[in-house]
Amino acid sequence: MSLQNAVLLALNVLALSIGQVLFKLAARGLDGSDSLLRQVVFNPYLIAALVVYALATGMWVALLRQVPLHVAYPFVALAFVLVPLMAHWVLGEPLRWQTLAGAGVIFVGVWISGLE
Repeated sequence: MSLQNAVLLALNVLALSIGQVLFKLAARGLDGSDSLLRQVVFNPYLIAALVVYALATGMWVALLRQVPLHVAYPFVALAFVLVPLMAHWVLGEPLRWQTLAGAGVIFVGVWISGLE
Protein backbone atom coordinates (compact mmCIF):
# COMPACT_ATOMS: atom_id res chain seq x y z
CA MET A 1 0.00 0.00 0.00
CA SER A 2 1.29 3.44 -0.84
CA LEU A 3 2.12 6.02 1.80
CA GLN A 4 -0.61 8.26 0.40
CA ASN A 5 -3.25 5.55 0.85
CA ALA A 6 -2.00 4.77 4.36
CA VAL A 7 -2.31 8.45 5.29
CA LEU A 8 -5.81 8.61 3.80
CA LEU A 9 -6.81 5.50 5.75
CA ALA A 10 -5.51 7.11 8.94
CA LEU A 11 -7.43 10.32 8.17
CA ASN A 12 -10.55 8.28 7.52
CA VAL A 13 -10.24 6.53 10.90
CA LEU A 14 -9.64 9.90 12.56
CA ALA A 15 -12.73 11.37 10.87
CA LEU A 16 -14.88 8.42 11.99
CA SER A 17 -13.59 8.84 15.54
CA ILE A 18 -14.26 12.57 15.57
CA GLY A 19 -17.74 11.85 14.24
CA GLN A 20 -18.42 9.52 17.16
CA VAL A 21 -17.40 12.16 19.71
CA LEU A 22 -19.62 14.67 17.92
CA PHE A 23 -22.53 12.19 18.07
CA LYS A 24 -21.99 11.86 21.82
CA LEU A 25 -21.96 15.66 22.20
CA ALA A 26 -25.15 15.78 20.14
CA ALA A 27 -26.77 13.22 22.42
CA ARG A 28 -25.80 15.26 25.47
CA GLY A 29 -27.62 18.22 23.95
CA LEU A 30 -30.97 16.39 23.90
CA ASP A 31 -32.56 17.58 27.12
CA GLY A 32 -36.31 17.26 26.60
CA SER A 33 -36.92 21.01 26.74
CA ASP A 34 -38.24 21.00 23.18
CA SER A 35 -39.60 18.44 20.74
CA LEU A 36 -37.11 15.71 19.85
CA LEU A 37 -37.36 16.55 16.14
CA ARG A 38 -36.58 20.22 16.77
CA GLN A 39 -33.65 19.34 19.05
CA VAL A 40 -32.22 16.98 16.44
CA VAL A 41 -32.67 19.27 13.45
CA PHE A 42 -31.07 22.26 15.20
CA ASN A 43 -28.31 20.38 16.99
CA PRO A 44 -24.97 21.78 15.73
CA TYR A 45 -23.02 18.76 16.99
CA LEU A 46 -25.30 16.40 15.09
CA ILE A 47 -25.00 18.45 11.92
CA ALA A 48 -21.20 18.52 12.28
CA ALA A 49 -21.12 14.75 12.90
CA LEU A 50 -23.18 14.07 9.78
CA VAL A 51 -20.92 16.32 7.69
CA VAL A 52 -17.79 14.60 9.04
CA TYR A 53 -19.33 11.18 8.32
CA ALA A 54 -20.32 12.26 4.79
CA LEU A 55 -16.76 13.40 4.11
CA ALA A 56 -15.35 10.19 5.61
CA THR A 57 -17.69 8.14 3.42
CA GLY A 58 -16.52 9.96 0.30
CA MET A 59 -12.91 9.42 1.32
CA TRP A 60 -13.62 5.73 1.97
CA VAL A 61 -15.14 5.22 -1.48
CA ALA A 62 -12.16 6.96 -3.08
CA LEU A 63 -9.78 4.77 -1.08
CA LEU A 64 -11.55 1.61 -2.14
CA ARG A 65 -10.80 2.47 -5.76
CA GLN A 66 -7.11 2.01 -4.93
CA VAL A 67 -6.95 -0.34 -1.94
CA PRO A 68 -8.51 -3.80 -1.73
CA LEU A 69 -11.25 -4.03 0.88
CA HIS A 70 -9.51 -6.89 2.71
CA VAL A 71 -6.51 -4.58 3.21
CA ALA A 72 -8.37 -1.34 4.01
CA TYR A 73 -11.13 -2.59 6.29
CA PRO A 74 -9.02 -3.82 9.22
CA PHE A 75 -7.74 -0.26 9.64
CA VAL A 76 -11.27 0.81 10.56
CA ALA A 77 -10.80 -1.19 13.77
CA LEU A 78 -8.35 1.48 14.89
CA ALA A 79 -11.40 3.67 15.56
CA PHE A 80 -12.08 1.32 18.50
CA VAL A 81 -8.78 2.60 19.90
CA LEU A 82 -9.18 6.29 19.06
CA VAL A 83 -12.78 6.76 20.19
CA PRO A 84 -12.18 5.77 23.85
CA LEU A 85 -9.04 7.93 23.93
CA MET A 86 -10.90 10.90 22.48
CA ALA A 87 -13.84 10.29 24.82
CA HIS A 88 -11.40 10.46 27.71
CA TRP A 89 -9.63 13.61 26.50
CA VAL A 90 -12.64 15.52 25.15
CA LEU A 91 -15.57 14.25 27.23
CA GLY A 92 -13.79 13.35 30.44
CA GLU A 93 -14.93 9.74 30.31
CA PRO A 94 -12.89 7.23 32.33
CA LEU A 95 -10.15 5.30 30.57
CA ARG A 96 -9.90 1.80 32.00
CA TRP A 97 -6.98 -0.62 31.78
CA GLN A 98 -9.24 -3.08 29.92
CA THR A 99 -9.68 -0.50 27.16
CA LEU A 100 -5.94 -0.10 26.84
CA ALA A 101 -5.41 -3.88 26.81
CA GLY A 102 -8.08 -4.23 24.14
CA ALA A 103 -6.40 -1.48 22.13
CA GLY A 104 -3.18 -3.50 22.20
CA VAL A 105 -5.00 -6.55 20.88
CA ILE A 106 -6.59 -4.46 18.13
CA PHE A 107 -3.20 -3.04 17.09
CA VAL A 108 -1.77 -6.55 16.85
CA GLY A 109 -4.79 -7.70 14.83
CA VAL A 110 -4.53 -4.83 12.38
CA TRP A 111 -0.78 -5.41 12.04
CA ILE A 112 -1.28 -9.15 11.38
CA SER A 113 -4.06 -8.55 8.85
CA GLY A 114 -1.92 -5.96 7.07
CA LEU A 115 0.98 -8.32 6.48
CA GLU A 116 1.44 -9.21 2.86
